[in-house]
Amino acid sequence: MSFSLKHIKQEPKTNSKRKPPLLIMLHGLGSNEQDLFSLAPLLDPQYLILSVQAPISYGFGGYAWFNIDLTSGIPSANIQQVIHARRLLSSFLEQAIEAYQPDTDRIYLLGFSQGAIMSYATAFSEPTKIRGIVAMSGYILREVTPQVSYSPQLKKLKILATHGKQDQVLPIFLGRATNDYLRTLHADYTYKEYDMAHEVNRECLEDVRGWLAQQVK
Repeated sequence: MSFSLKHIKQEPKTNSKRKPPLLIMLHGLGSNEQDLFSLAPLLDPQYLILSVQAPISYGFGGYAWFNIDLTSGIPSANIQQVIHARRLLSSFLEQAIEAYQPDTDRIYLLGFSQGAIMSYATAFSEPTKIRGIVAMSGYILREVTPQVSYSPQLKKLKILATHGKQDQVLPIFLGRATNDYLRTLHADYTYKEYDMAHEVNRECLEDVRGWLAQQVK
């Protein structure tokens, strides 16, 4: 089967006859599908895990979901590239459902940095398809928020947002602004800060592991 985005896969490690929950990993700027996939063996074994490569080549084996300007202190994203990447992800999701037959009521996104930004953008545009997201060291694009419609489906979306207090790439004020915005949506979310930079430290990883395990209990 043809897919809109390149990806790698980890099968569920359980013998359950039930269709598996699906976790789609979205890497950050300049990385690739191998990066977050290193976390896959540490996560709940019930998940079918797909780690996806972003569409824009970024040099030295890295990729990007969209181009972004960080020089002003307030990130400025190429919104047309964001929209294109979101459409590719939407197509990929449909293709993955057809190819791998997961439980469509238990589909989750896990993104770091740009991957977290894309997780928000995708889930907000298709809240009936995504059950929950883990957004690590990312934020909600201000260009996306006017497109968000207040719906019962959006209120059911489960979110874990994490951010480092010492983040020099996407500073903590972006995470806190996201926290404030999620509060206005009355979403089912958890926001946590850590003593870390633009990374995933041990405490953050343990919280992510626990949150994902809780979703499939």
